[in-house]
Amino acid sequence: MDKKYANPAVVGLAGFGLTTLLLQIHNLGLMGLGPVVAMGFIFGGLAQMIAGFNEQKMGNNFGYSAFVAYGAFWIGLGIIFILNHFGIYASSGTDVGYYLLAWTFYTVIMFVASLWVHMAMAITFALLLVGFILLDLAHFGMPQMQVAAAIALILCALAAWYMMAGIIINDLAGKTLLPMGSKIMGR
Repeated sequence: MDKKYANPAVVGLAGFGLTTLLLQIHNLGLMGLGPVVAMGFIFGGLAQMIAGFNEQKMGNNFGYSAFVAYGAFWIGLGIIFILNHFGIYASSGTDVGYYLLAWTFYTVIMFVASLWVHMAMAITFALLLVGFILLDLAHFGMPQMQVAAAIALILCALAAWYMMAGIIINDLAGKTLLPMGSKIMGR
C-alpha cells in the first residue's frame, strides 16, 4: 500500500491568505498593525516556510519557491514594521516601495509559472501581481492606489483560501467539489 502524504500547500495557502487579508484590513484603516506583525512572523512567515520546505520534499519546485519566498517576504516585512516602530533603521515609504518593487519582479516570474499549474493558481498570482503593482504606485507618489491595492489583495487572499479549501474538501469528499480549472499553458 502506498503511503499518502498530506499536501503542504494547505498550510502555505492558509498562511498566505490570512496574513494578506489582515494587512489589507490594516491598509484600509480598519485595524492596527499588531495582528499583521504577529501573523507575518508566525503564519505568513514561519508556517509558509515550513510548507515550502515540505513542498521541496514532495518535488514541487513551484510550491517550494512560492512558500519559502513569500514566507521570507512576511518575515522581512514584519522586521521592517518593528524596526520602524522602534526607530531603528527606519524605512521611508519610498524605501518600502523599493522592497515591494523587488517582490513585484519576483511575482511576475511566479505569475508566468502559475500559467502551467491551473486556473485558480493563475488567478491568485494575477491578483497578487496587480496588488503589488498598485502598492508600488501607492509608495511612489500615488497614495490613492492603496485602496485599490487592498481590494485586489483581499480578492487574492480569498483566491488562496479557495485553493486551500479545494485541496482539503476535494480530498475528503473523494471527488472535485471545488474545481481548480485547467492549465492555461501546456495543455
